[in-house]
Amino acid sequence: MSEKHGTLSIDSDNLFPIIKKWLYSDHDIFYRELISNGCDAITKLKKLDMMGECALPSDYKGKISVLVNPEEKTIKIIDNGLGMTADEVEEYISRIAFSGATDFIEKYKDKSNDDQIIGHFGLGFYSAFMVADEVTINTLSYQDGATPVFWSCDGGTEYEMKDGDRTEVGTEITLHLNEDCLEFANEYRAREIIEKYCSFMPTEIYLAKENAPEEYETIDKADRLDTDRVIEEIHEEAKTEEREKEDGTKETVEVSPASDKLKIVKRPVALNDIHPLWAKNPNDCTDEEYKAFYRKVFLDYKEPLFWIHLNMDYPFNLKGILYFPKINTEYESIEGKIKLYNNQVFIADNIKEVIPEFLMLLKGVIDCPDLPLNVSRSALQNDGFVRKISEYITKKVADKLIGLCKTDKENYEKYWDDISPFIKFGCLKDGKFCDKMNDYILFKDINDKYLTLPELLVPVEEPEGETETKPEESADNEEKKQETVYYVTDKVQQSQYINLFKEQGLNAVILDQAIDTSFITQLEQRNEHYRFARVDAEMTDTLKDDSNDTNLEEETKALSELFKKVLNNDKLTVTVEALKNAEIASVLTLSEQGRRMQDMMKMYAAGGMGAMDFNMFAADQTLTLNANNELVQYIFKHSDSEHVPTFVEQLYDLAVLANQPLSPEAMTKFVNRTNKIMLLLAK
Repeated sequence: MSEKHGTLSIDSDNLFPIIKKWLYSDHDIFYRELISNGCDAITKLKKLDMMGECALPSDYKGKISVLVNPEEKTIKIIDNGLGMTADEVEEYISRIAFSGATDFIEKYKDKSNDDQIIGHFGLGFYSAFMVADEVTINTLSYQDGATPVFWSCDGGTEYEMKDGDRTEVGTEITLHLNEDCLEFANEYRAREIIEKYCSFMPTEIYLAKENAPEEYETIDKADRLDTDRVIEEIHEEAKTEEREKEDGTKETVEVSPASDKLKIVKRPVALNDIHPLWAKNPNDCTDEEYKAFYRKVFLDYKEPLFWIHLNMDYPFNLKGILYFPKINTEYESIEGKIKLYNNQVFIADNIKEVIPEFLMLLKGVIDCPDLPLNVSRSALQNDGFVRKISEYITKKVADKLIGLCKTDKENYEKYWDDISPFIKFGCLKDGKFCDKMNDYILFKDINDKYLTLPELLVPVEEPEGETETKPEESADNEEKKQETVYYVTDKVQQSQYINLFKEQGLNAVILDQAIDTSFITQLEQRNEHYRFARVDAEMTDTLKDDSNDTNLEEETKALSELFKKVLNNDKLTVTVEALKNAEIASVLTLSEQGRRMQDMMKMYAAGGMGAMDFNMFAADQTLTLNANNELVQYIFKHSDSEHVPTFVEQLYDLAVLANQPLSPEAMTKFVNRTNKIMLLLAK
């Protein structure tokens, strides 16, 4: 065969069914696309009027009417925009994928930039064929002497175009629905969809059921508008009632004065708000407006804690409002919602490419006309640009939180319990956010005070009367005190340790959320100058009695052998220390890293990683016996007594109970043993 060159051919008979069936994942999207086209037509006409290329009446008001007719199985979408000539219908409708919006912007880009054109693609019109067997267009251009045009297509590649009969400038699109899509002609279903996608489009949208009987309302005569159609004038006489005075006589009192009212055809109410709050200057918005907007959009009648108004023009256009809802729960169960808009047209909820994952816990709206959307506007095309948008949003959130902490610490503390899961999740998911927030993360301590990390790391002042240390020793001690932040995971279970800390003037913070194990590990990795340790992780020197300089080597060896033998636990480490509080007999400590590993494994298992043996990750236990305690001294001196094994078991279980719940088997033995001890005392 001889060499041959040519071009690939595309069969439109195969292409068109693909476009109309698979262009959009949701069939209800056609409402958004066709109404968006109507908004564009009105915006274009206003621009042409501003530039002197056409003259609009002084009372011109752009609007879009949606008429549903379930009996006729039709939907009409009517706008009073600039309309189309036959050539424009041929160019923008009959030639698939030619973007009228792009063409218009290119032509007039240097003349006006006050209003945005919504449309990016010429394919939006064809979304109508996802639900309709036939689509017709009846349009009249604004141009002088224009002839109305009628265009129709039954979903194939054939279309008909001829002179139309429209007398008003604008476009009327009629969809003859197929049998599978009759739901879209239902007035209530249509309202639901339009409010979902078009609640903030820049042109007023009205919905009505075609041929429905007129509805009426009564207004005061003084409130009449030029557009009202009066059905009846009503005069209401003054209303009076008889009342008894203090002296027992009666008088007639006017309850309501005479009034003149009008019965009018019910005024249509737009489904959308053409001036959404996010489009306004933050300085022009009141707190009540922010709260009302939150209630309206998210149907949440609990007031948000606070909000961030995003308003950016360079290097990209982005506006929006992010609300911090009242959470006060674990982050896994939080369900936020951030609505993404493009030129006031709803795109989708929670698009992860634009909204950082941890911000999904918030509620809000973001409008970014510069988003590089694909044809169906449901996905993004430019990762680098979108990443910059995401980073900007994260930065603004961090700046707001830091500003609150610096200038309104009282309210910041008040919000903290609600917003802490969000901030901790953000620190885990975004390193830059974590670094910015590092010094503004609050920790609630065992005295119910809120402290930042810098405040926690301030050296503890020595009690008066302590022996003065040398300068170099002081520096060493300060560094040592700064390097450990103690924490509590359960205030009730670990109350013994908390009391020990309070007695010695030590502090610890409360970390009782599931996310905290991962969170503090992240903080340690990014801050080498400190570490976190649970209050039961080690026996701090501050708790020990420095005045007791007795060598406890003999007691440690003897009691270690005794406890391991009685408890049948060779892995248990037993030490003897002189503690300041003589009432404490025994304290159990667990290695920090071992316990964290065990906690992490439990969390992964709860997340669906399957069953596993947690004993293989068990933290190393150390039982510290108090040499200053009389019972410990008795056990050491009377190790051969018949009751010592009972005391040993009881001391160990008491130490475990102060740390964590006993196993069912151990609890049963503990109760029986306690009864036995009380019986001995009774004798």
